[in-house]
Amino acid sequence: MMLNLPGYQEINPIYLGTRTVVYRALRTVDHQPVVIKILRNPHPTFNELVQFRNQYIITRHLEHPTIVQPLALERYGNGYALVMPDEGAISLVDDWQGSQHNLSEFLSIAVQLAEALHYLAQQRIIHKDIKPSNILIHPETRLVKLIDFSISTLLAKEQQQLINPNVLEGSLAYISPEQTGRMNRGIDYRTDFYSLGVTFYELLTRELPFNTTDPMKLVHCHIAQKVKFPKDSEVPQPLQAIVIKLMAKNAEQRYQSALGLKYDLEQCQQQLSITGKITGFILGKRDQSDHFIIPEKLYGRDKEVQTLLDAFERVAKPQKGEAARVEMILVAGFSGIGKTAVVNEVHKPIVKQRGYFIKGKYDQFNRNIPFSAFVQAFQDLMKQLFSESDAEVANWKTKILKALGDNGQVIVEVVPELEKIIGTQPPVPELSGSAAQNRFNLLFQKFIAVFTAAEHPVVMFLDDLQWADSASLNLIKVLMSNTETGYLLLLGAYRDNEVFPAHPLMLSLAELDKERAVISTISLQPLALHHINQLVADTLNCSPQLAQPLTELVYQKTKGNPFFTTQFLTGLQVDELIKFNHNCGYWECDLVKVNDAAITDDVVEFMAGRLQKLAEATQNVLKLAACIGNKFELQMLAVVCEKSQEVIATNIWGALQEGLILPVSEAYKFFHGDMKEEKTEQVKVGYRFLHDRVQQAAYSLIPQKQKQATHL
Repeated sequence: MMLNLPGYQEINPIYLGTRTVVYRALRTVDHQPVVIKILRNPHPTFNELVQFRNQYIITRHLEHPTIVQPLALERYGNGYALVMPDEGAISLVDDWQGSQHNLSEFLSIAVQLAEALHYLAQQRIIHKDIKPSNILIHPETRLVKLIDFSISTLLAKEQQQLINPNVLEGSLAYISPEQTGRMNRGIDYRTDFYSLGVTFYELLTRELPFNTTDPMKLVHCHIAQKVKFPKDSEVPQPLQAIVIKLMAKNAEQRYQSALGLKYDLEQCQQQLSITGKITGFILGKRDQSDHFIIPEKLYGRDKEVQTLLDAFERVAKPQKGEAARVEMILVAGFSGIGKTAVVNEVHKPIVKQRGYFIKGKYDQFNRNIPFSAFVQAFQDLMKQLFSESDAEVANWKTKILKALGDNGQVIVEVVPELEKIIGTQPPVPELSGSAAQNRFNLLFQKFIAVFTAAEHPVVMFLDDLQWADSASLNLIKVLMSNTETGYLLLLGAYRDNEVFPAHPLMLSLAELDKERAVISTISLQPLALHHINQLVADTLNCSPQLAQPLTELVYQKTKGNPFFTTQFLTGLQVDELIKFNHNCGYWECDLVKVNDAAITDDVVEFMAGRLQKLAEATQNVLKLAACIGNKFELQMLAVVCEKSQEVIATNIWGALQEGLILPVSEAYKFFHGDMKEEKTEQVKVGYRFLHDRVQQAAYSLIPQKQKQATHL
């Protein structure tokens, strides 16, 4: 591929990848040698443009010897050309494969990479794609540099959406368990430690820790399979232990700081230079993190999680002689009690069974939309299917058309994304009233039956059933009383304090009970004091005894509600009532000030207080977003606010950084930086509120007198 870029000469290709092409050239203005990277696709997708631009936006202000700082981002064709200085470095992959290397060389590289990760953590950057091909090394100086920040983020934490492994962000062989989207955990700076562990393993053994090319198997290995070095490995035991610690499945068990890792690697270096070998020592002596992170593991919910896992096992693998079954489990409890977190624990076994997990949520302020949660769940499924291979998509098309016949349009009207898979459908005869409802229910049953099979059971999660419409409740009854569908686990969550015996949901469940449908209920209670104490101790990295006084204050306010507890602790840290003492290397809390702080024990009022600390412009945008729904799009929000998307994206950034709203895709990165773009009206950027209580709190900021006018 030839490249003709004004301002550059002697342009020669040096690398042709699947997604990018790299050239060497001279910048004409000063004859500086440069490397130019462009997208191979002449008509790049929006996501490709976002990622390519992101490399420049994130690294242009970074100044560190281990990071390549770009010189320019030029417009080229329908995309961009990224210009970087050419310092004669080569890919670590080429360097390492080229000849034999000793432990001393490995440790020199490892220490530099630990320094790079420490610098990134200080800048609040998560790289998310650490691997040998994204590391450059200079053949003479042996200095190492990190490249390719295309999927990096400036948020302290990200949530990975559940998508097909073929299209996961990052490189599947090096990806952390939480980056697979199947761990019920957010992504923070420690995801890079896992990928670094895989990189170290490969450099030390010249092979990858998990030897499979099957994407789903590889995801399962990252989530569940322990890392082992070959039995005949000559890698010293302490180095093996460092790699295994980096590659722990749960981020809490990995290194918590790059400096702690660097210290251990330097211990190895020291021993090797003095004695010529590396002997055992205690790892993590200096491993103390100054990041305030509340662990995401579930406390006090083992029994409830096991109930769900057992139900999935029954649905996915019927006993010999048993017919395939449909089962429903309801998870009941107050808002913030952790219903969604418990349900999400089903992700792990689903991966093993190659099943599908799809979910939808009913909305408090939009109860008039029929089937809204079902629609979201099947939009979710269509996205997962569409990212499979062309042959698999064609196979799904055949199966769906066979099941729906000439009536495909009935489902397309409710789930428009289906049209991408089965194509335009012929119109269907108009029916009215119950005839239309019956036709829809029958077809939806057939539609669901296409996806539920022994090879891929389906778990469908419908959240906030207390706000479900009557059409949805009827459809649930149809699905649960159908004896032909199998391999389906329907999970529903509802607030038991917001329903009563004559509530539509309870009446529907009573009817199903009469029909002997397989339904059971898990009622979640507030966490016990000792579980909250364990959470506080783990957050502050101290003993349960030391944490006890703070726990008692927290418990007094939050009454053991997990969401309120985590938000309360976060609020204390934001208000600097919990601080990290750098001199002593531990967290400190001023109990007297916490006690004196007039903090409300009403969670919505508390969250409203947190929102009021954001900039006024951010608050105003969030008020209107709360009226739109739990999920909202930047484009619509800009119309409602009567401002440009750039202005609204800037206003909302503070809430994103605080984790009060979350992006639903990578598209939000398009508005990073100050580069002006044309045609931003075509950009689809979605967000969602962290929790219903945050949406409720934002909504509560609208004065009562203005609520009707605001909705209008």
